[in-house]
Amino acid sequence: MVSVHRFNSVQALTVAGVAIALAGCPAPQATAPDQAESPAVAEVAAADKTKIPPAGKVIISGSSTVYPISEATVRKFKETQDGQKTDVSVEFTGTSAGFRKFCAGEVDLTGASRPILVKEIESCNQSGIRFIELPVAFDALTLAVNPKNNWIDSITVDELKKIWEPAAQNKITNWKQIRPGFPDKPLKLTGAGSDSGTFDYFNEVISGKPKESRMDYFGSEDDEEIVEFIVKEEGALGYVPFSYFEANENRLKALAIDYGKGPVLPNRENVEKAKYQPFSRPLFIYVNVSAAQQKPEVRAFVEYYLKNAKDTVKEVQYIPLPDDGYRLASIQFQRGEVGTVFDGVPQPEVTIEELLRRQAVFQLNADQSRPGVARQPASN
Repeated sequence: MVSVHRFNSVQALTVAGVAIALAGCPAPQATAPDQAESPAVAEVAAADKTKIPPAGKVIISGSSTVYPISEATVRKFKETQDGQKTDVSVEFTGTSAGFRKFCAGEVDLTGASRPILVKEIESCNQSGIRFIELPVAFDALTLAVNPKNNWIDSITVDELKKIWEPAAQNKITNWKQIRPGFPDKPLKLTGAGSDSGTFDYFNEVISGKPKESRMDYFGSEDDEEIVEFIVKEEGALGYVPFSYFEANENRLKALAIDYGKGPVLPNRENVEKAKYQPFSRPLFIYVNVSAAQQKPEVRAFVEYYLKNAKDTVKEVQYIPLPDDGYRLASIQFQRGEVGTVFDGVPQPEVTIEELLRRQAVFQLNADQSRPGVARQPASN
């Protein structure tokens, strides 16, 4: 059995005040008052023998959605004094494959386009891997069609379910089957491969089950391949992270999403105001605590990542968190507070405000439970 850090109504009321207070207070200190001289990641037991990648290197894997943020961070970090003497590598494998590597101790960090799942928590526990969950940005998962498509500008969530649910496989294959008045044209679907966190997230929204989807479509963990498919196929419909849409805005056409309150386009303002639902989602990096404890280069890189995240996220065309989000993440990393604020499942409709509340209550509970750091969900 896996227990996870859950969010109850009493905590929600408490953290609402915390979040308001944070907005009007000076930036919190990045280290605990009694540990100003060294990061509290050193609180990890000295006897911890967890497998970590070799010293002198920082190895990053995971989500193709998070990859542009991590890749840009690596590029800029290599220009710093710490970065010039550190071998940093970053690849994308998909969120699920990234967690497999992470929980096997093969990488120091992994990017994720959804929260860690229960089965992944169990896998990390079995390997003795403790993790720090750090939100770094928000994404507006974008439904896109070929720009030659002149018959659709918006789509409802019910229509997406009709298209993508398992029962639609080999049955819903033409645009005219989706809505009266649509032309008699082949429907060509594309989206994330099954190792992608975006696959889990999209299916959680559509069917309520992260692994349930029709499979007769072009799937890939490489979002550039999805973009190219849509560009080449006039009858294409697919989903891509917002960054990949904006980078190809002149080659793709975004659809507005109607979630019962009228069509809403994916853009920064609509995400920030929680109007673009249910396809707004937080993006994360997960850090191996033992690697952060034992490898100064990992600590230096993560600190740089968080310090510069706001500008980097803007640069790669995602939606940055408010300043308080990065402050809380920095405190969490410096104190070595391990665990997740989610329930081990993809959770649609988590807004930026809700994420900040969860971060704040996590920090509040951690402060109340010090000096011990026991945040990781554990097997019982």
